[in-house]
Amino acid sequence: MDPGRPRLLLYTRTADYRHDSIPAAVAAVRTLGPFEVDASEDPAALEAPLDAYAAVVFLSTSGEVLTPAGRERLAGYVESGGGFAGVHAAACTEYDWPYYGELLGARFARHPEFQPGRVVVEDHDHPATSHLPAVWDFTDEWYDFRANPRAAVRVLLSADESSYSGGGMGPDHPLAWCRPQGGGRVFYTALGHAAEAYTDPMFRAHLLGGLDWAAGLARSHRPSAASIDGQRRGVGRAP
Repeated sequence: MDPGRPRLLLYTRTADYRHDSIPAAVAAVRTLGPFEVDASEDPAALEAPLDAYAAVVFLSTSGEVLTPAGRERLAGYVESGGGFAGVHAAACTEYDWPYYGELLGARFARHPEFQPGRVVVEDHDHPATSHLPAVWDFTDEWYDFRANPRAAVRVLLSADESSYSGGGMGPDHPLAWCRPQGGGRVFYTALGHAAEAYTDPMFRAHLLGGLDWAAGLARSHRPSAASIDGQRRGVGRAP
């Protein structure tokens, strides 16, 4: 391990549905960017001090995956300036812990069948989206959330529900976003269901940009209050 490289704690514990794509996703994260990656499914990994990590990443976790000590450790880490990133089923995690719902920004409700659709880029001024076209054709599960997070986050990507069947959120359907939490940075993307996503160059760049941002390695380390307020009022939002 190179002590000079930023470290990620990549957590993939599942206590509910388990995605077959997790091994491919872990292998992909190990090849992205400048990171040293510690991958774990042991709750004890979140009970130990986290200060050595540039970010903690929950990748397709599900159910209750933390001990009380792990919850306390993760909250303290983020509030004191640590980075957190959630990928796909991270939104299906820790339903019994209110802080986690606030941290992530939204909780999973349901999804239609896995199918092609269109992603709309709402904000190109972020390392997770700067490389993407205005409309991105992708195949995924198109998560619906229990509540729309727009009022509290900086939305980066949204779903065009007219491009697939079974969407349940309507014309305002965020898919990826970032936000400050205490002294820390939070990034979430609902994309990444299938193993094939982790070999897709545009998705890999999207994921890397989000990890870089959460780890504090990229420009615009925190979404501004103005950008969040503008999106709350619908300013600059795709129709």
